[in-house]
Amino acid sequence: MAGVEELDQHRYLSLATFRQSGAEVATPVWFAAAGGKLYVFTGGESGKVKRLRRSPRARIAPSDARGRVRGEWHEASARLLTEPRAIDRAHAALRSKYGWQMWLGDVLARLGGRLGRRAWIEIEL
Repeated sequence: MAGVEELDQHRYLSLATFRQSGAEVATPVWFAAAGGKLYVFTGGESGKVKRLRRSPRARIAPSDARGRVRGEWHEASARLLTEPRAIDRAHAALRSKYGWQMWLGDVLARLGGRLGRRAWIEIEL
């Protein structure tokens, strides 16, 4: 089984969350590792946020930007972060990994009024 560090070598992660019916919904996301966990951000009203509010069950696999899986799936547990220090740690990890691209995304989100509406997700294998 791949560890967090091995997964972090990839650029995208397919994050699968589950509907109440049990149906899996996978989405490619940017992610970064810190402290043995993986961190993701998304829109605060996205489907994955709504699904994670119901259940922490998740599966993850390295993928490309279109969500085509590039490795094996791993069972995981995911939770929405609410603690400011944890969110800062997640944001710092993503800024470190994606550099100017994350900076640009932050600027555009701030200009569009979306920065404060982001949801931050912590994933444990």
